[in-house]
Amino acid sequence: MKKILIIDDEAIVRTSCDRTLGPEGYTVKMAASGKDGIEFLEKEPFGLVLLDLKMPDMDGLEVLSKINSNWPDTKVVMITGYSTVETAVQALRMGAYNFIEKPFTPDTLLAAVTEVFKDQK
Repeated sequence: MKKILIIDDEAIVRTSCDRTLGPEGYTVKMAASGKDGIEFLEKEPFGLVLLDLKMPDMDGLEVLSKINSNWPDTKVVMITGYSTVETAVQALRMGAYNFIEKPFTPDTLLAAVTEVFKDQK
C-alpha cells in the first residue's frame, strides 16, 4: 500500500511533498494539523505518515504516540525545521522510522520514502 499521509501545518511543505511523491506513483493525502491527521487515519489506512514535529494543535511526538498505539503497522518519518540530536533520538526511540530535516530536497524525500516501502510488495 503506497499511501502516504502528510501531516504538516505549512501548506508549502504539504504541496511540495505531494508534487514530489504523486508523480512517483504514491497516493498522497494531506492534513494541516495533528488532529486532522488522526481523523484521516481513523478513516483509512496509510503505509507511511510524513509528520511534522512542531505544530500548533498537537505536536508531532504526541501524534507519533497515537499512531504507534492505534496503527502500529503505519511507518512514520518525522520532518522538522527544529532538528536537534535530542529530538531525533527521542522520535526514533518512540518508534519513528526515520527523521529528515527541513528544508529537504525532493531527492532526500524520495530516498526516505523509498526506504520505507522497499520491503513492501
